[in-house]
Amino acid sequence: MSIDRKAAIAAYKERKTIAGIYVVCCAASGEAWVGQAANLETIQNRIWFSLRQGGHPCRSLQAAWSTHGETGLTFGECERLEDEETDYVRNALLKERMLHWRSALKAEAI
Repeated sequence: MSIDRKAAIAAYKERKTIAGIYVVCCAASGEAWVGQAANLETIQNRIWFSLRQGGHPCRSLQAAWSTHGETGLTFGECERLEDEETDYVRNALLKERMLHWRSALKAEAI
């Protein structure tokens, strides 16, 4: 393995991830879904992939995708969390903030 490749792998493993709360909205139906993610940078690709495959666990979100298509849904960040010392604190904060955003947006959980 080359030194450049090893350095790239090490840099990838040490990268900072940004945890937070996100929302997926359907303009046509007015529905919204709120979720939490340990990495906001990658969550949209993961959700869109599972929706394209027809196997997203949130049935109402999958139904909206099937009815309105990819262009009918939008993805947005609600809140980014500060870098926390421990996973326990981060996860507790994510849970608390997700409940807040679900209530504020009258949204279903993803």
